[in-house]
Amino acid sequence: MSDLSAFSLDGKRIAVTGANTGIGQGIAAAIARAGGTVIGIGRSAMDETARLVEAEGASFLSAKADIADSGAAVSLLNELMAFAPLDGLVNNAGIIRRADAIDFTEDDWDDVMDVNLRSMFFLCQAYGRKCIEMKRPGRIVNIASLLSFQGGIRVASYTASKHGVLGITRLLANEWAASGINVNAIAPGYIETNNTEALRNDPGRSKAILERIPAGRWGVSDDIGDAAVFLLARASNYMHGVILPVDGGWLAR
Repeated sequence: MSDLSAFSLDGKRIAVTGANTGIGQGIAAAIARAGGTVIGIGRSAMDETARLVEAEGASFLSAKADIADSGAAVSLLNELMAFAPLDGLVNNAGIIRRADAIDFTEDDWDDVMDVNLRSMFFLCQAYGRKCIEMKRPGRIVNIASLLSFQGGIRVASYTASKHGVLGITRLLANEWAASGINVNAIAPGYIETNNTEALRNDPGRSKAILERIPAGRWGVSDDIGDAAVFLLARASNYMHGVILPVDGGWLAR
């Protein structure tokens, strides 16, 4: 990978949470194509992701932690950075719970907020603190959602968490830009993942969604992966606090 490319991640070490499947897997593969080393953080096996990364001629390290446990996730991140500095952190891990608002439970609220917002923030905090202490630049890419901008239906805690991701991304950008830490986010549209399987299997909902998307298709994980590479690379040096929609034109409709 040429050092002249503003989109190169050659020699960069990037941590990706939830890299075992879906969007996280697509981001890991895209980082590998750009020449980066991928450290996958999560509690599930990431063997398939490792094969995809290594097929691109890049290195993959699997680091086990339950992202729902923010303390354990932060401890692991600190260990990784003590071993060797990380050039970027992608907070991708996320879960969703579906129920009418009138029936939504506290457990479904807490489970989603713990993964999608609490751990996301404290991983950012730990990473930012290390970069500032070491006087190193850094890159954070958080995975937001169309529901960072819209309300949705039947996903109260998910919507709240993704609104929070938007706000925290902007706050951290304000605080850390002068320290050389770029904090941005991607807002995926309707992507073919486990989280959207229920929607894709509902003919009525799937038809309504596709009719709203100008591109006329569901997105795939590579669509998000390539956007993540842009935000991790030199090409986005002067971008701070951006929430980048990758949605097939959904928000433009």
